Amino acid sequence: MPEKKKFNIEYEIKSSPRILYSFLNEPNGLTQWFADDVSVRDQVYTFTWDDEQQTAKLLAIKENKLVRFRWVDDDPSYYFEMEIIQDELTSDVALSITDFAAEDAIGERKLIWDNQVKYLISTLGA
Repeated sequence: MPEKKKFNIEYEIKSSPRILYSFLNEPNGLTQWFADDVSVRDQVYTFTWDDEQQTAKLLAIKENKLVRFRWVDDDPSYYFEMEIIQDELTSDVALSITDFAAEDAIGERKLIWDNQVKYLISTLGA
């Protein structure tokens, strides 16, 4: 397996952390922007895109703040994380994505996140 590099992207989102959070960890929320279908059982999420399934284990969760998943078929040291960051002074909300990809695939992976988060923002009406 080629080594993957960690990368981070941040998106400004006009939403309350509580509402945004439901789109990051609830199957019906995730279905609206992240995957075509999502089911969860014993902290294992099954994501479906065009009849292709991928499973991810929920590694960490902080209410209204963060979810971290690891693809079941991936190296245990890799994960993807969605963190809600709220500026204490302005109350602006941002979604911070941390993910891993092979160095030559990071650009492509960022574009995928850009597109997914665009769906999320339009779903939130933000």
